[in-house]
Amino acid sequence: MAIEQLTMPQLGESVTEGTISKWLVSVGDKVNKYDPIAEVMTDKVNAEIPSSFTGVIKEIIANEGETLPVGAVICTIEVEGEGTAAEAKQEEAPKTEETKGAAAQAPKKADRVNKGRYSPAVLRLAQEHNIDLEQVQGTGLGGRITRKDLLKLIESGNIPKAGGQPAASSQPAPQPTPVQEAPKAEPAAVPKQAATSVPVHAGDIEIPVTPVRKAIATNMLRSKHEAPHAWTMVEVDVTNLVAYRDSIKDEFKKREGFNLTYFAFFVKAVAQALKEFPQINSMWAGDKIVQKKDINISIAVATDDALFVPVIKHADEKSIKGIAREIAELAAKARAGKLRPEDMQGGTFTVNNTGSFGSVQSMGIINYPQAAILQVESIVKRPVVKDGMIAIRDMVNLCLSLDHRVLDGLICGRFLARVKEILENISKDNTPIY
Repeated sequence: MAIEQLTMPQLGESVTEGTISKWLVSVGDKVNKYDPIAEVMTDKVNAEIPSSFTGVIKEIIANEGETLPVGAVICTIEVEGEGTAAEAKQEEAPKTEETKGAAAQAPKKADRVNKGRYSPAVLRLAQEHNIDLEQVQGTGLGGRITRKDLLKLIESGNIPKAGGQPAASSQPAPQPTPVQEAPKAEPAAVPKQAATSVPVHAGDIEIPVTPVRKAIATNMLRSKHEAPHAWTMVEVDVTNLVAYRDSIKDEFKKREGFNLTYFAFFVKAVAQALKEFPQINSMWAGDKIVQKKDINISIAVATDDALFVPVIKHADEKSIKGIAREIAELAAKARAGKLRPEDMQGGTFTVNNTGSFGSVQSMGIINYPQAAILQVESIVKRPVVKDGMIAIRDMVNLCLSLDHRVLDGLICGRFLARVKEILENISKDNTPIY
């Protein structure tokens, strides 16, 4: 038998950590390769982690609710089959005094290395409560300090401060080496501090913040904090689009088995315009701007308590029917909690159907690190001047939020004008569905 480690996978581009929301196995359970072992939440997706091996769960290292960086060990598994020849030889070899001494030193060395490796969640708690981590005895693998260790200390009130007596050790305490660089200014700390000052009166309801909501808050705050948002809007006459779609929607539903929504037409028009204005399909990368080749449209899907942004890949190459199918499938997956990591990856521009809940004008927060997000508002009948006369037309507002580091008003104005032109010229004669 050999012991293998399972680690936190990277569940999306730019995802650096994940939260164990639920373990699906216990110590001693037998699992097959690819069996799901845990549910994980990130700021982009909820997903199940599959086992990479067939064997028996030996130790569960990460606790439910604990946030760990990508690559951190979450559990160990005893793998069926023979270990390596070197392992077998090492087990069979008689232990001399020298090897015994080396073996005794190995765990101590591992303890020192692991104790000095702190997850972002541990560093955050230590900073907030002024905890001297060198004086904390960890219960994780190899003496690693976990978030649960710090929460116990905080609850007990026995918090070791800098300058106190450190735990006895024959070796000098190592300097902390974070698993990943801690943010210079932790954005999540601002709402946490403000929340403590909110008075709670009789009848008030306190709702715990879920890991998904925390992830959404962190991502939205990062976008607003780092990207200088600007905003522009155009109104579009979609009377012909509405008439065309309404004339074929029943036959389409009967033939295809899913709805032909207005949103599919908007996504197709945006994808076509992005092909003509590739500057909009860009991302800020610090010392450079990356103009993406693929046009992958992220669509915002809201559930009762969360917001997910699955991706329609290569939207410019798909028909309106193909886009409508993907919208239906991705929305159903999001609301059923069955989105996969690959469903959330690769987005280059976001289109948000705010009109689905009656909004007529809004300013979206950019889906970081993309450069822009388009809000498609509600289609409403309004009196407008057409050919010198007042007419009742189906009108919609398109609201674009842009990262002013990447984009300027001129290019965005031209982009929106092109989207408007495409939508206003949709008709049965020049807009194929298939």
